[in-house]
Amino acid sequence: MRARAVSKFIRMSPRKVRLVVDQIRGVPLNEAYALLQFSKKAAAVPVEKTLRSAVANAQYRGEGQGDVVDADELVVREAYVNEGPTFKRFRAAAMGRATPIRKRTSHITVVVDTRGQSG
Repeated sequence: MRARAVSKFIRMSPRKVRLVVDQIRGVPLNEAYALLQFSKKAAAVPVEKTLRSAVANAQYRGEGQGDVVDADELVVREAYVNEGPTFKRFRAAAMGRATPIRKRTSHITVVVDTRGQSG
């Protein structure tokens, strides 16, 4: 059972979120939860939320097809971060100048699949 979840417009730079997402790619679900729970990175919170949503989507799709999806058999097949829109702001600088500030956003995508299938 393959299911995915997407979190859009997360107010964190994609570079920071990719550090966390790279750790859970290809990992069984329980191990991914453990990695995210004990990670010191702030990006672990939105990534875990997206992962939980993907698992819930897999279980919902399984019910619709008459299957029972066991969470222990799920694996994180794909996990990637795309760059969202950048909010552009300006900050006052010395001698009457302005310096640009780029507030970056991320789109997080997590795909879970059952352990037996390859993809």
